[in-house]
Amino acid sequence: MIDNNKLKSMANAIRILAIDAIEKSNSGHPGIVMGMADVATILFSEFLKFNPKVPDWQNRDRFILSAGHGSMLLYALAYLTGYDDMSLDDLKSFRQLNSKTPGHPEHHLLSGIETTTGPLGQGLANGVGMAIAKDLMAAEFDNILDHKTYVIVGDGCLMEGISQEAISLAGHLKLKDLIVLFDDNQITIDGPTNISTSDDQIARFKASNWHVISIDGHDFNQIRSALNEAIKSNKPTMIACRTIIGYGSPNKSGTSDIHGSSLGKDEIALTRKNLGWENQTPFAIPDNILNDWRSIATSKTYDAWMELYNNLPNKLEFDRRIKNELPAGLEQVFIDLKTKAQDIKEEATRKSSGKVLEALIDILPELVGGSADLTPSNNTKTNNKKAKYIHYGIREHAMAGVMNGISLYKGFIPYGGTFLVFSDYCRNAIRLSALMKQRVVYVMTHDSIGLGEDGPTHQPVEHLASLRAIPNLLVFRPCDLIETIEAWQIAINNPHRPSIIALSRQNLPLLRSDDRNNLSEKGAYILAESSSELKVTIFATGSEVQLAIEARNKLQAMNIGCRVVSMVCWSLFEEQDKSYQDHLLNNNSIKVGVEAAIRLGWDRYIGRDGIFIGMDGFGASAPIADLYQYFGITVDRIIQEIKNENSN
Repeated sequence: MIDNNKLKSMANAIRILAIDAIEKSNSGHPGIVMGMADVATILFSEFLKFNPKVPDWQNRDRFILSAGHGSMLLYALAYLTGYDDMSLDDLKSFRQLNSKTPGHPEHHLLSGIETTTGPLGQGLANGVGMAIAKDLMAAEFDNILDHKTYVIVGDGCLMEGISQEAISLAGHLKLKDLIVLFDDNQITIDGPTNISTSDDQIARFKASNWHVISIDGHDFNQIRSALNEAIKSNKPTMIACRTIIGYGSPNKSGTSDIHGSSLGKDEIALTRKNLGWENQTPFAIPDNILNDWRSIATSKTYDAWMELYNNLPNKLEFDRRIKNELPAGLEQVFIDLKTKAQDIKEEATRKSSGKVLEALIDILPELVGGSADLTPSNNTKTNNKKAKYIHYGIREHAMAGVMNGISLYKGFIPYGGTFLVFSDYCRNAIRLSALMKQRVVYVMTHDSIGLGEDGPTHQPVEHLASLRAIPNLLVFRPCDLIETIEAWQIAINNPHRPSIIALSRQNLPLLRSDDRNNLSEKGAYILAESSSELKVTIFATGSEVQLAIEARNKLQAMNIGCRVVSMVCWSLFEEQDKSYQDHLLNNNSIKVGVEAAIRLGWDRYIGRDGIFIGMDGFGASAPIADLYQYFGITVDRIIQEIKNENSN
């Protein structure tokens, strides 16, 4: 055990690096770093299982900074403990363009960063996901995993609604290896927390089936005792660490002034003096203190685990899963599904999606499914007893954040279902899936006014346009069983992109014949070509493709050459070469877009003067057929609009 004087110096090294980096960049959040330095020092020096030389070994403890604005805490720890990809120059480049040390931690930039955090509360949900993934993986592979997941949260994380969803789920699942360290400094940007909240966080966590401990976050003995108690608990644990924000600053500690701005040169000098830090040179850490930090990460725990790992009976499968590699034979499953699809005349694509999942479970044991209390509607649960499934309850936001954590953990492909309109609840986490390049599949059913009587509160009209705007996110809206199979195939085969598969409630006819080629990979393709001189091109998605086909057939009978293009995934189409795009877009035909959603985004394909058949406002409560007729999304209207344009 390290004596308290050394621990104090080690903690102060974190504080000094943080205030120097933030001063150099003239930007950042020193308060939480200075306040939680003592807790982090005990955690890393006496409890955390990690190996900076092999940072990605699977049985390492996970350490998440949900309060991502305190990123200098992570960066300082990475440097002090000796991660090879973190240098002093990296600390000096804090918040600068193309540095490894951005304002909020990004998991792909440094090996010690488990997840990208910044939007408050997301890291907490990610931690719940990692704890779930650890339990699932341990059960599947001879209990070879026995690590903890530690999460630092602040007042802001716990005010965000996602936190309640996440802690409620974690308590229900009794995730005993999840330990949350609450930086209870009672300060936010606006001032003391009592101006905006009166929550009793201790009672709140207890009510959610957590073990709870309260400590002085600057007392090494109390910190140590609390962590010892937490690792023995049979419940998830929250340790409320009463800290002083900006600890060590004579004039700014304990105030909101130190939350999100540099201390200034004069206050830094006073802080150094107050902490007993003699060296006035920025970023200078005495060799003895640096050696103390570098000595804490031993390889003993890692070496012992590697011996277990090397003798693991199903080691090859474990390795495949951790490397995110797909099994042999997977593509044949999709081919077989397409062959069987020819026997289906019509069905809702949400049901089609369920059939795909049923076929995938045996060959993809890494699939972890779930739904936000809409399992029968989303068709996300299979009949296979081997399937891994999470009942998320009515917690859409946490579900999405948890799935990010499961994906980041490696070894799993998470998917979760809800209605498309409730993607708004998930949006922040969906955006982070895309930013972190995680293979997370969002099964979003009831994708239009086609859901019928539930009315405009449940009928998405703006959601497709909104989701298509997120970079690196694949948004699929398949028109039938075949395209649904292809959407799943693309989603599974993309290890670095999340996918949304928007599915219908209503039955849709089978429009594609058996075809081994995945046409949806192009994002858009000609589903039905004109049988005469091309006069009209109808672009459509999902349930409206059948309307486009019917209109095309009638137009052909009128000797008006018409082509139908299924626009199953816009972003994939945008990634095709110019010649392919020109083949579909650059001709003199009348351009028509058909989608039971708003027009936003369609003009790039049909032009500002193109015909759009869709929604220009919210939906209504009525049977499906009545709604399509009422809003004019019909074959007759498509034909009439084309005739009107053709006569001009």
